[in-house]
Amino acid sequence: MIDLLLAIIFSGLLFVIFTIFKKVDIDVFQAIVFNYIIAFTTGIIMSPVKIHWTTSITQSWFPGTIFLGFLFITVFNIMGKTAQVNGLTVASVASKMSLVVPVLFGIVFLNESINLKKIIGIALALIAVYFVSKKDSGQVNISSLALPILLFLGAGTIDTSMNFIQHYYVPEEQTAAFSSFTFLTAFAIGIIILLYKLYQKQISFHFKNVLGGILLGIPNFFSMFYMIKALQTKNLESATIFTLLNIGVILFTSILGLLFFKEKLSKQNGIGIIIAIIALFLVR
Repeated sequence: MIDLLLAIIFSGLLFVIFTIFKKVDIDVFQAIVFNYIIAFTTGIIMSPVKIHWTTSITQSWFPGTIFLGFLFITVFNIMGKTAQVNGLTVASVASKMSLVVPVLFGIVFLNESINLKKIIGIALALIAVYFVSKKDSGQVNISSLALPILLFLGAGTIDTSMNFIQHYYVPEEQTAAFSSFTFLTAFAIGIIILLYKLYQKQISFHFKNVLGGILLGIPNFFSMFYMIKALQTKNLESATIFTLLNIGVILFTSILGLLFFKEKLSKQNGIGIIIAIIALFLVR
């Protein structure tokens, strides 16, 4: 359970850091790109076995790192913008309610059980994302829902892919290596996009964005590392792990948002959080 607790803390810190970026005017995309090389380096240091480049690229899990790397650079950017535009709590709930995506994947493709409780839970999860994204005026428009919905779908795809790859292809002693190379491929994709934007003069480079990447990269690595470690726990189903992880992150970030960032939750937002927690228990 210590792995699960650490996964909750490090995952929650990511949303907090994105909120801080807005206050100190750090470019989210640049920080995200540099965060991945820091996360990769952290993984190399943390690996209990020496990582060899030539043998790593021949591992059965390596193609999965390329796919996940593309998803990481895309979804992480969406996560950062959602935290800044819609708020810490909205980003947290939209991301963590994506639990329904791997649950649906398990039902459709892995022949996992389906019952009325799960169906109700999935429906409530979608309702929760709607309510928690509502503004004080009570109005919900496409611009306010677009980012949370994209984050919901993207984070769900990442969770599903990671669960599938780690279950079938990643030995426990290669967890750090798998995590590291996923971050490396994300960095490779991100740096190409960043250099293009710099060449086109669409953005300007500032060293503080590198510092932001360092701040983000270490907890980012450990959030993935401990989530995979938790998923490898015997006698606990992945649905239970995801449920406890997501409930923990929602509560953790909601409390931090209220205490330290003075985020105001409307009645609808509060209802959304309550519905989210109920839904997470139902789909476990």
